[in-house]
Amino acid sequence: MRAFVTGGTGFIGSNLVRLLLQQGYEVKVLVRSSSRLDNLDSLNIETIEGNLNDSNLSQQMQGCQVLFHVAAHYSLWQASKKQLYQDNVLGTRNILQAAHQAGIERVVYTSSVAAIGVGKNGTPVNEAHQSPVNQLVGDYKKSKYYAEQEAVKAFQLGLDLVIVNPSTPIGAWDLKPTPTGEIIVRFLHRKMPFYVDTGLNIIDVKDVAWGHLLALEKGNSGDRYILGNQNITLKALLEKLSLITGLPAPQKTIPYWIPYTVAWLDEKVLSLFGKQPSIPVDGVKMSRQKMYYDATKAITELGLPQSSIDLALEDAVNWFSSNSDR
Repeated sequence: MRAFVTGGTGFIGSNLVRLLLQQGYEVKVLVRSSSRLDNLDSLNIETIEGNLNDSNLSQQMQGCQVLFHVAAHYSLWQASKKQLYQDNVLGTRNILQAAHQAGIERVVYTSSVAAIGVGKNGTPVNEAHQSPVNQLVGDYKKSKYYAEQEAVKAFQLGLDLVIVNPSTPIGAWDLKPTPTGEIIVRFLHRKMPFYVDTGLNIIDVKDVAWGHLLALEKGNSGDRYILGNQNITLKALLEKLSLITGLPAPQKTIPYWIPYTVAWLDEKVLSLFGKQPSIPVDGVKMSRQKMYYDATKAITELGLPQSSIDLALEDAVNWFSSNSDR
């Protein structure tokens, strides 16, 4: 079996590529000319240079039976709005059309719980929930919602496609890093004197990779599956990191208005004078909501693993500690 993978240089994608190779797949990875290839070093794969909006993607997929469309532009900066829609929405439309033309037999599309939204007052939600798009915070979440609608349209037009919605993965190969990876890095560098009162759903990134493969093998076409594990407050997450590392966890919360004011000045005012903003306004807005999810459907229908979150955090700590130069 030969798989075509987009987003293979990223966090979820590189873990998926490794799993596919372990399971005997031949793997072809679409990479941008600007992509760092560190996560794919020494792997027995074929790389194709291009991007999601190329016109020749159907030719590039020839010889592949399945597509894992993992790639997405992730940014919480409001200045990224145009690129978010170009890559996430139009890019998804283009590559799924190309997959249809190329005769790809089955597609796993990586959406996000960001596209689903959140429940009221921190209530965990499942795949049946959908927040109105105007209630999704920021253009990243909105772009993932509209990209998922492109996947639904492609399914309706005859493409055999399954949607997976990862929550917050943690583990190794978080190269950029992700916002949660950034929290771990800041914790390791003793740059987290305070924390915000928020919560999220976390899952071992290796389980997310397995969720993709299990969705390919067992998922109902047209369905979506939340790939998640444990709902946890940020405070509890930091306390777990403290137990793993021996470093003290921050003990005091910070009022919402302080990071919001800093972010607004950073992104709206100081950036006009050439300062690189450090805190996105949309990121602070998201922290007001507890982002809790129920992954029962993926666990029961796909057999999604629920590996230890403590071990996943340990993997992340070890990886970041060993790759601080990256």
